[in-house]
Amino acid sequence: HINAIITMMNAARFSSKAASAAAPLAAYTVYTLADYNNTYAKEVDVKAVKQSIVDVIDSNAEKREDGTSLTGTFVRLAWHASGTYAKADNSGGSNGGRMRFDPEASFGANAGLGVARAALESIKEKYPEISYADLYCLSGVAAIENAGGPEIPFQLGREDAVDGSTSPPDGRLPDADKGGRDKTVAHVREIFYRMGFDDREIVALLGAHALGRCHTDRSGYWGPWTFAENTMSNEYFRLLVEERWSPKVSHNGKPWTGPDQYEDATGKLMMLPSDIALIQDPEFKKYVELYAKDQDVFFKDFAKAFSKLLALGVAPVVGAKPWYQFW
Repeated sequence: HINAIITMMNAARFSSKAASAAAPLAAYTVYTLADYNNTYAKEVDVKAVKQSIVDVIDSNAEKREDGTSLTGTFVRLAWHASGTYAKADNSGGSNGGRMRFDPEASFGANAGLGVARAALESIKEKYPEISYADLYCLSGVAAIENAGGPEIPFQLGREDAVDGSTSPPDGRLPDADKGGRDKTVAHVREIFYRMGFDDREIVALLGAHALGRCHTDRSGYWGPWTFAENTMSNEYFRLLVEERWSPKVSHNGKPWTGPDQYEDATGKLMMLPSDIALIQDPEFKKYVELYAKDQDVFFKDFAKAFSKLLALGVAPVVGAKPWYQFW
């Protein structure tokens, strides 16, 4: 295990220092996860793994021939593997790769993600040195960057659990609707505050809805958020601000029987109640408007927040900075 390796590295360093005469306290430097990544984790060729992920996205898109891809699904996989974190007790998060097992694999919020996990198996076989936990997170990073998004700071070092016994309880991932504006806004804040995010980071992270779409056989909702679901941009925010969104009442000429959602004038784009909540709450809305006007600011904020998200739940090392502060 990584922590055991770091412990041995520190023991060796301290023994060496103790052997020297009267070594000053300042001479004792503690190894961190950064040191681990500069030594043992070097055996993982991150660049090659990322390219393999992109190759899977491209080959799968060619087979689909409908304009959809695994891009948004890989982002969702990385998000859901990390978004179970609770800052209060340091439980949940991206360490462990526990979505391979029940109960996490069967969480309602993770419906459809078996497709993404299965698609990554060939890469795990090709690069057995990378953990599933790192691979799931890296798939989201590669998908975002390949879609034209910002470079996401990323560190290896997540370990794989042997079963799902340490999975967090169900219910930690966000719901799209809590039955009313105020309840939905409060729910969004509760979920993200629990992980240690503020309002600006919340809005930035939800900008990932520029990618992918909803499926009736997974979440019950239908449709993409933008007309370019394989391209990372600030279009999600622009559409939120500029389009008129009304409750969806029909689908393909028949009454809509799915959960409450919103659609644009064309009926081809959708927004979830939690998306609309971002322009109904004054604090959230100011960041929506900021990102709608300035993609560079959005990309900068998103890269930092998404990197922070992926690092949640990774066992801390004394003296180490959070991974998202390494850059």
